[in-house]
Amino acid sequence: MKGIRWRQLLPLMVAILMWWGCSPSEALENNSSKCVQLASSQVDATIEFDPHDDQFVEIHSDMTVMIPTAEWRQADRLLSGKDSEEYRNAMQCLLRGKDTSPWKTEWRFDNPEVKQEQDIIRVKYDSYAWIQDYTPMKLGPWVIARKRGSTWHARFNPPTTLQKSHWKVEADFGGLRFDDTSKSASPDNGKWMWEGNPPGRITFDVTLPWQKSWPLTYDRSFWSKIGVGAWWVCASVVVTLAALRGRPRRPDSGSDGRKDSAVQAVLQWAALSGSVAVMLLVFNSQQTSPPWKVLMCISAGLTLTLVARPWLGGTPLQARAVRGAVISVAAAGLLVVIAPHLFYLPPHLPSKAEPSVLGKVGYALRGLAAVWLWLAAMTAWAWRFAREGLMVPASWTDRWNRAPVLCVTVVSLALGAIAGGLLGCLWWRNEKQWERYSWPSGHSSGQTHGQYVNDYLANFSLSHLTVIFSHSWVLTGIALLALLSYRVKTRRQADETRERSALGPEGPDVLLIAAVFAFTAGLEGATVAGNAAQYPVWLLLNIVSLFGILWAGQRWSVLRLLGEPFCLDRMTSEEWRRELMDRAHEHRFLQHETRALEKGGSASMMLDQVEARQRELRRWLLAGCASDKPPPARISVMDIALAWGPEGHWWDNAVHAARGAFWFGIPGTVGLLVLQLQSNYQRFSLEFQATALPEMVVKFIAFQAAWAAAGFALGALWRLLPGRPSPARALSLVLAYAVAACPAVLLDYFIGGAFRYLLLYSLFMAVVLTATSIVMDASTFSEDQQYTHSRFALVMSIYRLHGFAAYIAWFMAQLAAAATLWQYLID
Repeated sequence: MKGIRWRQLLPLMVAILMWWGCSPSEALENNSSKCVQLASSQVDATIEFDPHDDQFVEIHSDMTVMIPTAEWRQADRLLSGKDSEEYRNAMQCLLRGKDTSPWKTEWRFDNPEVKQEQDIIRVKYDSYAWIQDYTPMKLGPWVIARKRGSTWHARFNPPTTLQKSHWKVEADFGGLRFDDTSKSASPDNGKWMWEGNPPGRITFDVTLPWQKSWPLTYDRSFWSKIGVGAWWVCASVVVTLAALRGRPRRPDSGSDGRKDSAVQAVLQWAALSGSVAVMLLVFNSQQTSPPWKVLMCISAGLTLTLVARPWLGGTPLQARAVRGAVISVAAAGLLVVIAPHLFYLPPHLPSKAEPSVLGKVGYALRGLAAVWLWLAAMTAWAWRFAREGLMVPASWTDRWNRAPVLCVTVVSLALGAIAGGLLGCLWWRNEKQWERYSWPSGHSSGQTHGQYVNDYLANFSLSHLTVIFSHSWVLTGIALLALLSYRVKTRRQADETRERSALGPEGPDVLLIAAVFAFTAGLEGATVAGNAAQYPVWLLLNIVSLFGILWAGQRWSVLRLLGEPFCLDRMTSEEWRRELMDRAHEHRFLQHETRALEKGGSASMMLDQVEARQRELRRWLLAGCASDKPPPARISVMDIALAWGPEGHWWDNAVHAARGAFWFGIPGTVGLLVLQLQSNYQRFSLEFQATALPEMVVKFIAFQAAWAAAGFALGALWRLLPGRPSPARALSLVLAYAVAACPAVLLDYFIGGAFRYLLLYSLFMAVVLTATSIVMDASTFSEDQQYTHSRFALVMSIYRLHGFAAYIAWFMAQLAAAATLWQYLID
């Protein structure tokens, strides 16, 4: 009797052992083999092609399955919790069948929607894909692959479970040219439909327009690398020329022995940035193995940090502290590369098995070391530029000199926290990616998942370093700004009187300002356009167009119309500038008196008294100008005060305007970032891509740097730009940017690029610069605010003499245009 019982239990025990011994994927295959074909189910499938996406052709698959509950015993499991094993197994049977491979090209906002309607269960399954390379795609019941050239072949291939169901299939090609290779489709209200056809007979070809097809070929071609290399070569040449032109001429400048150190730092960065760009192109190739790539990354980060020499001009202890920190981190990372067996890692390629805990520690240590070194290199160069450019507060320098070890420790921990955050973001996002790939099975173990973990841990440093270095142009802008600051501040220390009387930047200073503007505000516009091939031309056009506007300004700017004698005689000291402001205040008072008398109101002066004092102001103005070239009658002392700006030196005007532009640019930055997230592709990327969230943070910083740099250029060139009203000066700088942007807009319009985003960026720049110009005028007469109720009342009293309504209408028109275009794009 006992033997009979054991023999009865033996099959059950064998089944339990087999289930326990097999992997989750094998168990899933055993489950899928029991899936039945649903012959009485009704399935509606729709595929839509959207070629109007700004980046890629979007493909949307919508499939609705109506399953009679009496036909399939697993139908009730679809109503279970989305994380339950019953739900996943049922979805696997219904939507995947025996296919357990990762679906990397399919994106979903959420799991399929399941509803029960009497004796029918309705499953709505939405998914998306984008043609962004030549990789074949699995999307819902479709398999899409490149056939030849710009032609793609779509084949209807539903899972085995639904092969015998009744199918109604529709295709919307969005205006794309297609070929019904099955010869069985019929037109239906602008769409094509197959109904009652066997799934294997539903196929078609679709041809992409050349605007969407050639970027796929270009990205894979040798010319793409040439375009990136040309950009870095062009940038390095521009930086080198700006640095050489900005070299101090007087040998006695810089008594601390660092007279050429700022120039040398910029030249070194120009050479290193170009070489590192070439290195990034090399290790992005498939021929370079991951260990060699990491070795190159760590070596490059170590070299960049040591060559930066952030201890320059300090104590030996500072050099030892920095060297000790970076060499220690590099040694820890190189230990994993040179001796991977200590961490049970393979010597060459990532293994297919999931790494052990010690192996994960080794991967993390190697990646953290590389990312930390590159962050340290960027920080060291930024500190070197700021210190050489005399831009660092004295308190920071004193603390660095007194406690270098403490400073290095604090900075190292901060950079380590950032690198750790990037690693955590990588792990979090890649595990979400795996859930998406492996859905609905959701298995997080086995050989396939182990190989996936090995891949993303091994490539942690490679993916993030590209993001870090691709935005290092902001560091190039800091370098040029530091060199400009060094030139200005050393000249002001040497000859304060001459610097106060200078109308604005001259010679090399103008080239440095143009380069700063091009590398920040201009280049960010090129990034918005999304065409990397335009970068070299864009950079040069921004510089040339700004020089063109300044050439026009030599004839039409207010201070140029007055002549150099007036500026040299009247603006050489603070006392003269104070007298100008007193005269400007008097001019405002007399204008208000005149308006009151003209309207028949009461005034404190008689009309003849007002006219006499106005003639006296005119004689004071003419006395300072050359007798043979009197200024036009329309220019008053108030115009001169507004043209001079709120500060005594053009550098101070530039810093003042940069602060205002930074704050005015925040709404524009938020608007541009929100607009980018309206795209389905960008939203999926932000949720799943490991570098998407860090890139959003970097983009926010880059946009803010662009607005601030545009404001800096406006303030620096304030006295040289053409136009009597201040908003006209802002418009001059916007036109300088538009000259470079117009060819890009036309090209993007021709190739179907993101020209509307570039137009919006240009409108935001116009709004920011116009608002900054108004604040500059209000700051010029800031002392008069005590007589007004608010800053707006002060602005209104200033512009009342020049046509307040026209200025407000101009500013509101810019705001309305920007808001309308933003609303159009977001809808």
